[in-house]
Amino acid sequence: MVCIYCGNETKVVNSRHQKRINQVWRRRKCLACQAVFTTLEAVNTEQALQVRHGKSLQAFSRDTLLLSVYDSLRHRKTAVSDATALTETVLSALYPHIQDASIEKVVIAEITAAILERFDKIAATHYRAFHPTD
Repeated sequence: MVCIYCGNETKVVNSRHQKRINQVWRRRKCLACQAVFTTLEAVNTEQALQVRHGKSLQAFSRDTLLLSVYDSLRHRKTAVSDATALTETVLSALYPHIQDASIEKVVIAEITAAILERFDKIAATHYRAFHPTD
């Protein structure tokens, strides 16, 4: 990575994985001007992940997942903030199931339904009605 101040090379001084939000926090120091700055790095799932449904592949969309979770939580007053937080939880749970940069659509539905079940049984029932896993 290059320095945001002078454009020269930097080195990583400190690094920490943030499990909850699937990011890496890094403190960087410029080798030329000695400036220190922080970066947050995350995987762009939109470009890096494919969803398998039978033999077809399609690009993974975090927004589609968010909307389906939000739709299941509409009965709650805090549906938007709950859906946002639960989507991040689902993404964290999906990472171990990714193989060859792809994941089965059924696996996404099963994990999402299980997480919704622990949070709100009504939302899980609604989600399962529109996203069957069989």
